[in-house]
Amino acid sequence: MVWLNVLQEVLEMTTAMHAEAATDHAPNILWICTDQQRFDTLGCYGNLFVNTPHIDALAAQGTRFTHAFAQSPVCTPSRISFLTGRYPRTTRCRQNGQSVSADEVLVTRLLAEAGYRTGLAGKLHISACHPSVCFAGEKRIDDGYHEFHWSHHPAPDWPTNEYIHWLREQGVRYQTKPAAASRFVHVGMPEEYHQTTWCVQKAVNFIEACAESRQKRPWLFSVNLFDPHHAFDPPQEYLERYMGMLDEIPPPAYRPGELENKPVWQRIDHQRAYAGHGGFPFNEMTETDHRCIRAAYWAMCDLIDHQVGRLLEALEKSGQRDDTLVIFTADHGEMLGDHGIYLKGPYFYDCAVRVPLIMTWPGRIAAGREVNSLVELVDIAPTLLEYAGLPRYAGMQGRSLASLSAADAQATAQRDSVYSEFYAANFRYDPPAHATMLRTERYKLTVAHGQNDGELYDLAHDPQEYVNLWHDTAYQAVKCNLLVQLADRMAWTVDPLPAREAFW
Repeated sequence: MVWLNVLQEVLEMTTAMHAEAATDHAPNILWICTDQQRFDTLGCYGNLFVNTPHIDALAAQGTRFTHAFAQSPVCTPSRISFLTGRYPRTTRCRQNGQSVSADEVLVTRLLAEAGYRTGLAGKLHISACHPSVCFAGEKRIDDGYHEFHWSHHPAPDWPTNEYIHWLREQGVRYQTKPAAASRFVHVGMPEEYHQTTWCVQKAVNFIEACAESRQKRPWLFSVNLFDPHHAFDPPQEYLERYMGMLDEIPPPAYRPGELENKPVWQRIDHQRAYAGHGGFPFNEMTETDHRCIRAAYWAMCDLIDHQVGRLLEALEKSGQRDDTLVIFTADHGEMLGDHGIYLKGPYFYDCAVRVPLIMTWPGRIAAGREVNSLVELVDIAPTLLEYAGLPRYAGMQGRSLASLSAADAQATAQRDSVYSEFYAANFRYDPPAHATMLRTERYKLTVAHGQNDGELYDLAHDPQEYVNLWHDTAYQAVKCNLLVQLADRMAWTVDPLPAREAFW
């Protein structure tokens, strides 16, 4: 038995030496991904109401991308896209309710195979995730995560929800209650027992354990927070700050009648979100309702910021800050009543698909840099591989952002356009919703497939996307040019795998 123990130790030491050699000088990676957080929810992105000093400081210490776009306005296709560096239609995982194929290769798996220790806390959502489908929570492929603390959302729908187990250990029961000011807002768990706090504590534990480990290997931890996803239910202590300034909070950016010449799905969701199944009937809501929802949403962002501060403090105290690449982003945005719609659906307004993206790594990523070039979340996976000193995976379609954010490089344009998709995601629209979007610096084109309809916005004159120019004769040449570009992007998202083996 003694010799077996010695042999096991030798094998572990040999594995660790090989892993260390394979990842020499590679950074740790702390990847913070929120759910449904639009780009304009942070002080560093121009929001004058929120209280986000820690994320603002993160942006000051690194590079902030002002025009980062998700590849889908819904969770599953967006998440599998940025985890693989491939577009949703390429991965075949185009809808919530689908499960990713086992042959898809996640960047977390590539890093794990190269010697990284890896962990996750919170949401993953790249497989069908509903209690009626998977009693265990979420089916997993070889995702590379060594530690996997799963909690899709805080409500106790699954017995495998680790957050609920943690609450039970504290002698606490999960509960929310309606807020007094609006029936569309709830008061959530106090910060001490919030799911965001639990996710961050799991990450802090991992960070500290890696610092104390005798096997010095780089690590990656995914902090996948459910907030600020609806329901709009921040802790009371965070909501109270905004209740005192409710009259100052701006109402949704909406012009009555603006949806009359836009695709039918927007008029459906104007009545009730999620194809009529998700509530939030815009015209039945009061001005107080609209302001309260925005207040609750911002309060959830403030909570996220406070907990991000804990993460950064853990890096500093453990002596790992200078060796760690920190990424802060979100999977997609939230309509928040803009254009008369709440939540998300088959539309690509900037508030739905434009997200925060901040990266820091002291000495390697430029501090205080603002990059205005168009970038996509599909670019994150190849960026991580480049910074880790690993070869690009053959199936990836994104472009590394390292050249835009490197401390010794001049930022240049990354791409001429960004591309996003919605393919009959799970909201049961009638007619079924298939839509694709191409956005350049000046224009945005959306095609409502099968409807002989679409949207065209001149962002130079209409940055809030009120006026649909799809049928405007003065813009027909512009529309034709953008349609060609969109067709090109759809063609270029054909799966590059399997690779050719012969010349004919």
